[in-house]
Amino acid sequence: MASSVEIVIPVLNEERALPSCIEKLIEFTNQHSEHEWKITVADNGSNDRTPEVIAELGARFPNVGTLRLEERGRGRALKRAWLASDADVRCYMDVDLSTDLKSLPALVSAITEDGYDVSTGSRLSKGSEVTDRKLSREITSRGYNTLIKLMFWPPFPDAQCGFKAVSRKAAESLMPLIKDNAWFMDTELLLLAHAAGYRIKSIPVRWVDDPDTRVKVVSTAWEDLKGLLRLRFRGRPRPSSPSE
Repeated sequence: MASSVEIVIPVLNEERALPSCIEKLIEFTNQHSEHEWKITVADNGSNDRTPEVIAELGARFPNVGTLRLEERGRGRALKRAWLASDADVRCYMDVDLSTDLKSLPALVSAITEDGYDVSTGSRLSKGSEVTDRKLSREITSRGYNTLIKLMFWPPFPDAQCGFKAVSRKAAESLMPLIKDNAWFMDTELLLLAHAAGYRIKSIPVRWVDDPDTRVKVVSTAWEDLKGLLRLRFRGRPRPSSPSE
């Protein structure tokens, strides 16, 4: 029986990037009919033509839907979309498609076939490939992931890659407990999953850095650090375990 897979694309004022993203996703998923695919664009408070573009894409592609949030925050958008989903596997990726879609089948099959609860793209695993990344961002990323290892000793090398999937059980158990509504959500998801005993698989990916990224490195790094300190010293809420 085919598994249902929902891909969430969080967007904020992405009227230019969105059509190409959706067209590439539709073409790719049409070539992998072993799953029932749905694409949801989580519009995170856009004030450009993004809503109109989403409507146009939905008219062209029946399996493209939308979720509109007036409050901004990527983490907020993903929490809302994943909790509203009824798919067996719930994925997300960034609208710039920095991660090569060739890694998508492995991301999904880690859950549908290999029995993992969470799968995450990794730019720091053996076999991964990263191009066009500024040295400052590479140093910041590696330093951040080293800090996570020293504080929590997790089983994953890269917490921040915008390319993740969760099972139905993991989504329903973990997402309500995540407090961050912005970029730290990725890390918080993985650390909560690890604390609860959920199985996590890292997938080596080919990553091409987006020069037009919306991420503000300094402010994001500071918020990430505060998030790590919160989880380390105030404790992590315990979601239900995979066996419950």
